[in-house]
Amino acid sequence: MGRGRDGPAAGFWLREIGGLSNRSFAYRHRASEDLVLRFEIYRNLKNHRGCVNTISFNSSGDILVSGSDDRRVILWDWETGNVKLAFHSGHQNNVFNAKIMPYTDDQSIVTCAADGQVRHAQLPESGPVKTSLLAKHQGRAHRLAIEPGSPHVFYSCGEDGLVQHFDLRTKSVTELFTCHPNDDRGSHMPVIKLNAIAIDPRNPNLFAVAGSDEFTRLYDIRKYKWDGSTDFGQPANYFCPPHLVGDEQVGITGLAFSDQSELLVSYNDEFIYLFTQDMGLGPDAVTSEAVASNTDLKEKFEPQVYKGHRNTETVKGVNFFGPKCEYVASGSDCGRIFIWRKQGGELIRVMEADEDVANCVEPHPHEVVLASSGLEDDVKLWTPKAIEKATLPTNIQRTRPKALGWMYRISSPQDLLLQLFSMERRRTDPGDNRDDSSSSATGQDLMELIFTFNGNNASSSDDGGNASGPEDFFS
Repeated sequence: MGRGRDGPAAGFWLREIGGLSNRSFAYRHRASEDLVLRFEIYRNLKNHRGCVNTISFNSSGDILVSGSDDRRVILWDWETGNVKLAFHSGHQNNVFNAKIMPYTDDQSIVTCAADGQVRHAQLPESGPVKTSLLAKHQGRAHRLAIEPGSPHVFYSCGEDGLVQHFDLRTKSVTELFTCHPNDDRGSHMPVIKLNAIAIDPRNPNLFAVAGSDEFTRLYDIRKYKWDGSTDFGQPANYFCPPHLVGDEQVGITGLAFSDQSELLVSYNDEFIYLFTQDMGLGPDAVTSEAVASNTDLKEKFEPQVYKGHRNTETVKGVNFFGPKCEYVASGSDCGRIFIWRKQGGELIRVMEADEDVANCVEPHPHEVVLASSGLEDDVKLWTPKAIEKATLPTNIQRTRPKALGWMYRISSPQDLLLQLFSMERRRTDPGDNRDDSSSSATGQDLMELIFTFNGNNASSSDDGGNASGPEDFFS
């Protein structure tokens, strides 16, 4: 090993001569790109009987929790591969998110699912696990966000556009607001179907939500009056790449905050973007016309972009990785994990992670370890134990035949009609500058919508898999 500035030996040498503190050495070692290039599968965790839709570590990092289409939640000792505890979540449909509340001795777990329910599981010293219903969304509930360092407070979001605030101390649930579109899309999109919610770790008063339109909306919980005397639905800020403002074809599947309050946003059938706090569009969402006429706006708000993966088929998350969030990681429709340098957006690693679609990539809170899951029924743990450093494959752009994707998951006749009206509106919009090939594809899209309507009724998995039971999750 050489002593190049980025080589792993450089840190050892500097530490030995007193040029690097032990703490700085630890940070530098964990952030080493050399380690990222040596990732390989350390262990497969197998016990679920369906797609694994959610994975997360506890705050100490010794336990990993997973949830699946089989409606079970499993706590793993990931280092040994042993199941510490497995229990039925109490949900009637696929589990989409499961998180261990911090500072609860890993005894308190919150979940949400395709049935719209938000549930709380309390793990006893002995005996069966008890779960209780806290609230219910009218439609699928995709994500939860835990207030950093709080054993009691968290948020939920769902396809009904509703954001809810929970306090486990009192079992109180507060409906904060329902997210609506900003323009005349309300005629065919009554609410923004929310897929993602994230809290800023540097300022836990701030949280962001995103879903079936192009905007990420940032809110400040301090502006909420708990007596309900104010309208809290107005965001404190909006984020969107200027070229996507007004684009009705895109939506957002994943959000993540870095420890420097940077905001990572993953778009469906598009790219991943990184925003700093000064890239917000302001509390009033701008229009595409305003962006087109404002050159300064385009230059000021142009975020870092990450390309190469494919995000069309499922509701994928996105994450930072590294002790100071030096990397960006995402799954892909091609079944691989993509890792980019945060600074500059260069793709440095592509890893085969799933035979179908890789959806979740979760970093360990303290170690150089990644966990991943997707359409397969296992969880994979990745550690930097490969002898040889990996190189990028030549077929990075490998894709599959275009699928309908998560934005076309239709669960009711009303949803079908809304999609049809939306397509007709786009086709006849005089301001639409799409080329003839895009317009001619509308008829094909229409046929796909009709022919897949019944099939999508039965498919409610967050990762594209089949539902584990015949239950109607809107009942």
